[in-house]
Formats: sequence, structure tokens, C-alpha cells
Amino acid sequence: MCSLRGDGANSERKQMEWSEERVEMLKSLWSKGRTASQIAEELGDVTRNAVIGKVHRLGLKSRPSPIRRERERKRGFAPAPNAVDVRSRRVSERECHWPIGNPREPGFHFCGAPAEADRPYCAAHCAVAYRRSDNSAA
Repeated sequence: MCSLRGDGANSERKQMEWSEERVEMLKSLWSKGRTASQIAEELGDVTRNAVIGKVHRLGLKSRPSPIRRERERKRGFAPAPNAVDVRSRRVSERECHWPIGNPREPGFHFCGAPAEADRPYCAAHCAVAYRRSDNSAA
């Protein structure tokens, strides 16, 4: 069951039953790629959150958020085509972990040169990453 509130604070609660017919309609609309809001509107007397809850209880396959996909597309967060997943390549503790290139583009990698003792980077990259502050002038 799903509870829906009216507009006022003291309004009555409506009870919506998920009949077999409504569940089948939900499944059909979900498989067609409709959003939870669209499904709620089409079913009537049900909220978007009730639709999402029923989808989870039915174990229907989840889909990526269309809002998040659009936001990521606008910001350029889509993975580059044929990009190498660097996370799948393990960098040894004794290799330099300095990133080279853009992680979203092919060719991105870590330096891989021998790392300094107790440091994540090679000597050249340690010189860039770690700089001593000169406090002796004070």
C-alpha cells in the first residue's frame, strides 16, 4: 500500500492499492524506459516515490538516473571512447604513482618509474610534490 497526503496538514490519508493490473502497467512502462514521475502521472493517485519503492520491491532492473546522465554529459564526464581503465591495472607499491595525462582520455597512465623509499613517487616527481618551506628567515 502507498499513502498519499492531500494538500493540507490535517487532510485525510488516501490508500492506494497495487492491483495486479497496476503492477503490470508499472512493469510495462518501466521496461519502456519511462521515468518514475511519468509512471506516477500515468497511473494516477500514486507518487513518484511510491513507484520507485514498488520497482525496488518487485526487483525490476534499475536504470541510471536520466538527470545524472544529462548533467554528466553537459560537464563532459562521459568516459572517453576506447579509454583504458587504469583502475584495472595495479600499480606496484614500488612504482611511481604520479598521474600522466587526463584520466578520461586514452593514454592516461602513471609514471611507473622506481619510487623513492617510503614515498609514492619517483625522485623527479617527489621534487615537484614535496617542497620544503623555508622558515629560517623568520
